Amino acid sequence: MTDTALTTDAAIAKLVSKTESVKLPQGLIEKLDDIFSRLKINAHSEATFWENYQKTSQYIDLIISLPWTKESQDVLDLNFAQDKLDEGHYGLTSVKQRIMEYVSVLALQKNRNPDQKLRAPILLFVGLVGTGKTTMAKSIANVMGREFIRIPFGGLGDPFYLRGRSRTYPEAEPGAIIKGLLAVKTKNPVILLDEIDRVADDALNTIMGVLVELLDPEQNSTFIDHYLDYPFDLSQVLFCATCNNTTRIATAVMDRLEPIQMPSYTDEEKIAIARDYLLPKALEESGISPQELQISPNVWDQIVRPLGFDAGVRTLKRNLEGMCRKVALLILSDQTHKVIIDESNIKKFIPQW
Repeated sequence: MTDTALTTDAAIAKLVSKTESVKLPQGLIEKLDDIFSRLKINAHSEATFWENYQKTSQYIDLIISLPWTKESQDVLDLNFAQDKLDEGHYGLTSVKQRIMEYVSVLALQKNRNPDQKLRAPILLFVGLVGTGKTTMAKSIANVMGREFIRIPFGGLGDPFYLRGRSRTYPEAEPGAIIKGLLAVKTKNPVILLDEIDRVADDALNTIMGVLVELLDPEQNSTFIDHYLDYPFDLSQVLFCATCNNTTRIATAVMDRLEPIQMPSYTDEEKIAIARDYLLPKALEESGISPQELQISPNVWDQIVRPLGFDAGVRTLKRNLEGMCRKVALLILSDQTHKVIIDESNIKKFIPQW
């Protein structure tokens, strides 16, 4: 039976039944009682009732889907953490050491005060494009066994993107924080606030104000999304952030962050990363076997620096993927069964300007 085939009383009863199927905060239950009472008052006008009912139904579906109490179990094993960091990142010894210290503090808190909420510093990874800021932040979620949410701030010009838009507006919807929690279904994920220095100029002050609220443990336990219109506890979320530089970040935000500088990679480190991490992955994603594409050791210098200095490995990754695509075309065109890239043909496989 569709909702429109129900009587107004039955439709309201259906919504009430939904809310009773999950454990909700007492204050929210009282708020919902008021909403249901208003629906009953509007029931005499069916046209108005069903319009309000549809909006209320969407709101109820959001509420019952949010992880009000569900948490993932932390994995606070230092050996596991070290293995995961080494597996995902070559070099960066000082950065990985800082992550290990971070996990150690959380493990100690958990062991000595198991009933106490974990409190951790909010890490800010600072560095040039491609130096591993985002992947290092994701590694924190991996080593702790937590879900991961990435919220991009590049070009962000509207604080409603974070806070949501009130249900009184036609374009009402929850903000990125609540949407992320809906997706991962736990209340204690790692949330990465990515590129917080690249917010649009005209929204910089207002968005920095939202960041202060998100990152302050005294405030984020009662974070209010305008669509949800009820406090949600973000105190168990592990926030971290990235930026290229800190000059555009408000002092009040920086006071709540612990910067970690991401160093640029040397050419030797890039060669090791490309040879041992990026190339095997690019081969696998292209369906090419290691026997079908081989690279002579003496051309790696040209591969990692085809157009001059680059601090990170993002361009290097893209170039290796392009190389694999060229080889895949040659193989499928029956022009070859094996490619060896060396001094004689390297320029055919890397960008030239």
